[in-house]
Amino acid sequence: MSGAHLHVHSAFSFLNGASHPTDIVREAASQGITTLALTDDYRVSGIVPFLKACQEYGVKGIVGAEVEVEDWGKLVLLVPESSAYPDLTALLTAAHLENPRGQTRVNGDMLRRYSGSLIALTGDREGLLARAYIERDMARLAEIRKQLAAIFGPDRLYVEVTTSLLPGDRRLFRALRDLAEAEGWPLVATGAVHYARKESFGLYDLMTCIRTGERIESVFSDRRLNAENYLKPWSDFEKLFRDWPQVLAATEALAERLQSPELFNRRFRPLFALPEGMRAEQALREKVLQGSRRRYKSQALEVRPRIERELSVIQDLGFSDYFLVVADVADFARQQGIRFSGRGSAADSVVAYCLGITDVDAWRRNLLFERFMSRERQEMPDIDIDFDARRRDEVEAYVTHRYGSEHVARVATYQTYRQRLAVREIGKVMGFPPQELDALAKSLPEAPIHSLLERWEQIPELRQYPESDRLRAVLTWAKAIEGLPRHIGTHLGGVVITDVPIEAISPRERSPKGVEIVQFDKRDVEDLGLMKLDLLSLRTFSAVEVASQAIQQRQAFDYDQIPLEDEATFQRLQKGDSIGVFQLESPAQRALAQRLQPSLWEDIVASLALIRPGPIKGNMVDPFVARRRGEEPVTYLHPDLEPILSKTYGVVLFQEQVIAIASTLAGFTPGEADLLRRVMTHARSTAEMEMLGQRFREKAMARGVSEEIADQVFQQIVGYASYGFNEAHAAAFAETSYRTAYLLEHFPRQYFLGLLNAEPLGYYPIDVLLVEARRRQIPILPMDINQSQAAASEEGSCLRIGLGFLNGMGMETAEAIVDRRPQGGYRHPEDVAERVPGARKHLPALIEVGAFDCISPDRSGFLEDIQGTNGLRLTSARSDRLWTPAEQVVADYRHLGFGQRWQWMEFWRPHVAREGYQSIQDIQQAPAGQPVRAVALFYRPHRPPTRSGRLVVFFSLVDETGVLEARLSSKGYQRFGHLLFGKVRRMIAVAGIREPSGIRVTALSAWPPEA
Repeated sequence: MSGAHLHVHSAFSFLNGASHPTDIVREAASQGITTLALTDDYRVSGIVPFLKACQEYGVKGIVGAEVEVEDWGKLVLLVPESSAYPDLTALLTAAHLENPRGQTRVNGDMLRRYSGSLIALTGDREGLLARAYIERDMARLAEIRKQLAAIFGPDRLYVEVTTSLLPGDRRLFRALRDLAEAEGWPLVATGAVHYARKESFGLYDLMTCIRTGERIESVFSDRRLNAENYLKPWSDFEKLFRDWPQVLAATEALAERLQSPELFNRRFRPLFALPEGMRAEQALREKVLQGSRRRYKSQALEVRPRIERELSVIQDLGFSDYFLVVADVADFARQQGIRFSGRGSAADSVVAYCLGITDVDAWRRNLLFERFMSRERQEMPDIDIDFDARRRDEVEAYVTHRYGSEHVARVATYQTYRQRLAVREIGKVMGFPPQELDALAKSLPEAPIHSLLERWEQIPELRQYPESDRLRAVLTWAKAIEGLPRHIGTHLGGVVITDVPIEAISPRERSPKGVEIVQFDKRDVEDLGLMKLDLLSLRTFSAVEVASQAIQQRQAFDYDQIPLEDEATFQRLQKGDSIGVFQLESPAQRALAQRLQPSLWEDIVASLALIRPGPIKGNMVDPFVARRRGEEPVTYLHPDLEPILSKTYGVVLFQEQVIAIASTLAGFTPGEADLLRRVMTHARSTAEMEMLGQRFREKAMARGVSEEIADQVFQQIVGYASYGFNEAHAAAFAETSYRTAYLLEHFPRQYFLGLLNAEPLGYYPIDVLLVEARRRQIPILPMDINQSQAAASEEGSCLRIGLGFLNGMGMETAEAIVDRRPQGGYRHPEDVAERVPGARKHLPALIEVGAFDCISPDRSGFLEDIQGTNGLRLTSARSDRLWTPAEQVVADYRHLGFGQRWQWMEFWRPHVAREGYQSIQDIQQAPAGQPVRAVALFYRPHRPPTRSGRLVVFFSLVDETGVLEARLSSKGYQRFGHLLFGKVRRMIAVAGIREPSGIRVTALSAWPPEA
């Protein structure tokens, strides 16, 4: 084994590399390459999977990056040892933050400040020496040589020659050799790699077209002329440089000099400020015990052993500071009146409950702390907190201010190519019209692209396209790019807090949203030893706060004191009438509620866990419902399982139950049991499962359990281990679900006000919410330039649409229109433009949706008025020239997405009624089994996983009278699927059979029928 590739780009160069780091390492190992340097553009985002793969395959992994030096050209920087890594991260931070986003550059001053002990390669043909020589700019070449010598000295700079096999290579190499000899710099060889294997050149070429915005038939300078930038075997280097043996010797000597940095097995914890002499462990204990007295009062001593056990694990694993930081964040939010709730596995912790981080009582629910943290797992705790979406940024600003901007940054995400994005971008460079591409992308079922290609003829929405060969070509290339990273973005709420400056661990950069982020995602930051806290936004909390404030203007009300056993609230859920309720409004949840008939808090917790892909595929729903309703006996394989499974009627539903079963029946420690659950979840081979089963049986039999029962229990938990849901998470969400159902039942107007002002947030669009509001006798008032606020507002017993609902305008402009409204109101559209210049481009849409009807109902006249200049406010508006209701509705749906005064179907009702079609309200009153017909708008067609594995389509039908859920069978999907996905009309006619939860569709057609 020999050879080294020291200039390698992966897919983390974002459209400048076509292979994942793991694939590159695997290919290098197969060739016997001993040293590999990952040198992505301006980033080190790929180094975690890269270094892990290097360890797995026995390749020495070197960290580096390629940068553009301002006015010079590209330069490859390598980290020779662990101590030099912060030099690279600091330099990359400066390159990103000291330049405008999208113009990342390094200059000579940055190199002098941060190059430290970094080693530099002069790059390929785009490198700073080669570029100056090719452009025959000898003065620049001389200056670059002078600066490089001053910055890197005689032993940290290497002149690079590449195996690109391009015209003029020999002359360029000789020039670079002469230059290197004159300066005393060694000459090294690289492949300037951008993809692992030669056959990936086509994909890289397409990615280059995507990056530059060019079509594949275009010729442009950034496009590579050949397929030579792959990971060549070292034997190819030996042939290409047979006349230059000193180049390969210098390359191998440099590879020997470079060492893989030690970046794993470290921990950077946040330091919580404490009084002098007090340790974090002591401060945490005091705060937790104080909280336990507040939470448990007279039972505090009874809970104490559980608290001590949790504190012992937290302290042994070194997370005391972390819990103090999280508790401090929760305290800040509480003091500022910012609604929040901790969720996820953190709700398995009594310590988190006592600290006020979560509101789930893990002790009373008998939840297992080990699902959250354990000595055996040795992982960092993952605490998620949802905040009112309007005020979440206040919380992050507090964290940044308290711990310092150099110690706080947002976690990154990698936007990867999923099927729709891959199809759109590949199709664009292949010349497909945008509308056709959009229709194709929207029509694709949720499945890996390779399976779509294999089942092309079984997918009706693909069969409808006449140019199937061209579309297959798009999908074939999309398959190759699927899963690769496209660009870097901002995690929804993940924040890292460190005791050392973050740039010593990761470069920082600005995301497209202008937020400073590290260059690693949520998985990688943990591998690098960074501790993450998820400060998430929840729009439902915004809706809750808006509703609560509206209620409080009329009566005393405390959302947190809502009674938890309200019969009317449960009756609403039992009817499946829960559109707008957090986590319980989807068609599947409403159908489950009608079957389950929830009457207890635990029913809601179970519902949230049941409607998931795993439980549905694993046939957990039907047995649970039957047992809950007393239609099937509740049985247990062993008496010791009853305390664990009684709350779920003998069905294994929660992850915590798998842990408890392994602990109780087989004597695993809770930490060992959680590891067992995780292994079972991810184990794939029969041999792995057999080994786990044998261990479980042996341990259970040693505790007196028969082999037969032990085997049956193991098979049961194996079947549910990968499907089970986190009970603590379900319990945390259940509280919000129930409370929002209470608001919907008892304060519907105020709750719909909150929902409208928190959009987008739920399963259904505003059009559906307004149908539901009107069904509850809540009048909706249209947008009014002199009455509307920026947001929706209450007017007596009505709700008024706000100006901010106009598509494209935004709340800032809407608020300015309201704030600058004259005392007597606006008198003409030009008044608005004069006071709010940014609103001028929105005047036509405001006029068309009737915002100026309060001044004159002649919308056409006002549209004429705003053509050209009209400083005198002259108007051609006439009171006798009105738009028809149909014209008004068309304008509403065009500019708002919903009807303000009328729902779309109201104008079709007389016509469709004459044709024998029923309203949704009529269908809902029809008995099950009766044939029905309807014309309606349809929303949210989707193909969820089913127990049978067949493709079944579910969608919602909406008209002015209500919402009805529709189900289309697998055979029906083959006949009618093209009418629901892709380039479709929104209004359809359906015929079918009434079912308890909706309609089983037997026929479907576009409406109105084509002439």
